[in-house]
Formats: sequence, structure tokens, C-alpha cells
Amino acid sequence: MLGKDPSNLEETYSLYEKNNLKKPILQVIDLETAQEEDFKKISNEVLKEFGKLDGLLNNAGILGTKTSIQNYDLEEWRRVSKVNFESALLLTRSLFPVLEIPNNSSVVFTSSGVGKKGRAYWGAYAISKFATEGLVQILSEELEKTSGIRVNAINPGPVETKMRAQAYPAEDPKTLKSPKEVMNAYLFLMGIDSLNITGKSIEAQ
Repeated sequence: MLGKDPSNLEETYSLYEKNNLKKPILQVIDLETAQEEDFKKISNEVLKEFGKLDGLLNNAGILGTKTSIQNYDLEEWRRVSKVNFESALLLTRSLFPVLEIPNNSSVVFTSSGVGKKGRAYWGAYAISKFATEGLVQILSEELEKTSGIRVNAINPGPVETKMRAQAYPAEDPKTLKSPKEVMNAYLFLMGIDSLNITGKSIEAQ
């Protein structure tokens, strides 16, 4: 389990303990500065602790600035791209050795509607999601004939999150779905009911 905030990781860890679930590995990592070697160390830890990896969810993301392409700060653009796309690519690639062990593992990326149809002023965030959609298509095709790893994306839609509030500050959060309401879509792609599905980008219902 990866995250930037140790307190959030510890809170989630306590839920595993409370429900008598197998305890996860906690790894504090800053995706803005993480390098490929950092992700390879995580892969080694997973192999040592669990012997395999059945599923990977790439869900980390930042909104960045909502402004025109002409006025977008280049360093901010790189930061959004690093967190939203490059880190997910490096993590997934580094975890291939443990994902291939079960022969039916699942990799899921969180996408967005603006990664399918661009919208003005969504800049780096939208481009990072377009890149994610492309990665899912390419990676799934590359792995389909040689590996049991399936690769898909989910667009969760309007969900009550901090990022949504940042993007739409005037929006009434009561009109939005809760994170729990979109969880079934993630569980479906992670579970055995989706064994024959790869290269798809689905909308959370």
C-alpha cells in the first residue's frame, strides 16, 4: 500500500487489523520525486512478503492548475505528468515480475472523462489521462498473448473527493456519488469475473 501521507496509510492499516485481514506493506513514497529504483524496491518487498501480486490499482493523481495551455507553468505541467502518468507507468513496469506469478493478475488505472474528450483549461491533468488511456490500450495488447496480466481503466465519474471540490468549488457535494458507490467497478476489474476483459476503459456505474 503506497501513499504520501503516513497518517492516511496508518488509518487504512488499522482497518485491515480491525477486520482480521492480511496486513499490507506500508510504503511512504512521494511520487513527485520517486525514481524507477524506488519502485523496484517495492517490487522486491512484495515478492519477499507475499510471493506474488494479484492486483495493482494506480489511483494516485493531482489536478494541477486549471488554466489555458498558453499560460500553463511548465514546472507545474511536469509535476502533474510525473504524479498522474509517469509514476504509474514506472510502478506498473517495476511490478511485472510479481504480477506475472499468479498468471491472472489485474492492473487497473483510474482515468477520467477529460482523458477521452479534451476540455479547455484542463491542461496537464487531461493530457495525463489521455496518456493513461493510451497506455492501457498499448500495454494490454502487448501482454495479451504473452502474459496473464490484464490491463484496464476506470472513469469513476463525478465522485465526492477533495480533487472534485478543487475542480468544481461551487458544486454541491450532495449531488455526487460517494467513493463507496463506485467501488464495485474497481472490485469487478480486480476480481475473477473480469478474467477475460483487458484493454477496456469502463465507466463506473
